[in-house]
Amino acid sequence: MARDTTKTSLTLLPHQIVLRPMVTEKGYHKAERCNAYTFEVNRLAGKEDIRKAVEELFNVKVVRVNTQNRHGKPRRTRYRTGHTNTWKKAIVTLDPEHRIDFF
Repeated sequence: MARDTTKTSLTLLPHQIVLRPMVTEKGYHKAERCNAYTFEVNRLAGKEDIRKAVEELFNVKVVRVNTQNRHGKPRRTRYRTGHTNTWKKAIVTLDPEHRIDFF
């Protein structure tokens, strides 16, 4: 069993948990077919925090939340090497009667 690193004494507000929606072709396809929406979320937020934040911000009913920790990729600029930031991705599946419109 993996160690849960999301336990913290901080209480995050909903707009601090959901940082931005990811509007991509793949995400748009999932929204149309599966009623699932993708968000970039705070790395300290757990699945239950994400569920509450999306329900409060968009006034919808969340059925399921899947999360991914995305590690930064190595990048090179001229003579220096570095990494992009590590971030957390949440795929939120909504109840069939609810929708979120980003456009």
